[in-house]
Amino acid sequence: MAKLDITSQERSALRAAAHSLRPVVLIGDRGLSDAVLKEIDLNLNAHHLIKVRVAGEEREARNAMLETICDRLSCALVHHLGKTLIIYRPDPAAQQARAEAENATRAIRKPSEPHTPKKQAAEGISRSRRTEKAKRTAEKAARPAAAARRGAATPERPAHGIPRRTGSSLTLRAGARRGLRGKR
Repeated sequence: MAKLDITSQERSALRAAAHSLRPVVLIGDRGLSDAVLKEIDLNLNAHHLIKVRVAGEEREARNAMLETICDRLSCALVHHLGKTLIIYRPDPAAQQARAEAENATRAIRKPSEPHTPKKQAAEGISRSRRTEKAKRTAEKAARPAAAARRGAATPERPAHGIPRRTGSSLTLRAGARRGLRGKR
């Protein structure tokens, strides 16, 4: 199996989390045996972050044991402080569940589809270019041809939005003011 690599940020967080832990596996004078490796594997499966205490060995021997443990059990070294080793192996089922939960709320759409706002997507309303184009053509067909142009005034709705009053000085039609002069 391959040795697991972790980033320095993960290593720092794991070292802080392991601060309050007690060693769960003790390696005695006989060294690293198959029974000890099996015990480390069981504890990694149960806890994912453990401390291992090595008794009475030189630093080079502890480093060799650490390399052997990390290679054979595919775990990562978090910290080596004196005779205490901190080892981590993530839970694959928890990582997969976390990834699925993160992707469950993610919107899945084709690149050719337009963006749908979250509120509309939550209501089940989806937009497509065909339906939007069909709506626009139907709206254009429903409007009269003169009002289809932007800014076109109709008798009900003048261009400036202010209703016209006959006989007012605000009317700007040609000849309308001339007719008012005679009436005053």
